[in-house]
Amino acid sequence: MTSRSRTSFSLLLLAATLSGATVEGRVELADSRDSSVRKKRDFSGVAIWLEPLRPPGPVQPATFTIAQRAKRFSPHVSLIPAGSTVDFPNFDPIFHNAFSNFAGQPFDTGLYPPGSTRKIRFHRPGIVRVFCNIHSTMSAVIIVVNTPHTALTSPNGSFSIPNIPPGEYRVHVWHERATEATLARLASTVTVPASGLTLGVLRLSEAGYLPVPHLNKHGEAYPPEPASAPGAYQGRRK
Repeated sequence: MTSRSRTSFSLLLLAATLSGATVEGRVELADSRDSSVRKKRDFSGVAIWLEPLRPPGPVQPATFTIAQRAKRFSPHVSLIPAGSTVDFPNFDPIFHNAFSNFAGQPFDTGLYPPGSTRKIRFHRPGIVRVFCNIHSTMSAVIIVVNTPHTALTSPNGSFSIPNIPPGEYRVHVWHERATEATLARLASTVTVPASGLTLGVLRLSEAGYLPVPHLNKHGEAYPPEPASAPGAYQGRRK
């Protein structure tokens, strides 16, 4: 190998080290009652993140959007770094009121009209389940983590996490239709080399999952939605 070749090879190795490694794999959902999983084999929406075993450096927060459109939150699942802000624009011709009263981070946007928005900053790690105080069928999940190394699965279940510094990590997997015991069994510790790592297929069972109807932000059952003039519906005020 010539001197020039050795120099070029060294630069390539340095560039690979600086850019970091890639961790990839695929998730398969099993024992599901969801029609999109059983009929279409839609394995999207599973969150994977790598938590460094050594104290991580500062995590760069960002701004994310969860739109309210056609009485739905979109996207349904968001995976964000701690300290990030989520924008909740209302694109519907009716009022909305996003809230969470679960342990992840309680918040309440209050009632707000079409064409407006509200912003919430999520400053601590946890699972935040989001609902609308007016429309009982609306729901979303925000997963707040202390790491930038994250991914959500695509419809075929695949995921890829790039730019990971080599080292030891704890792999976390989360899915809203899996029990805590199932998720705990999927967690593992891995060593990521500079060449990257393939985790293979992670089989995630939905057995044992029981959907539980949620209450509104006052801890009460949802009243029937008005059949007429839904945009004028103000809901219960504190």
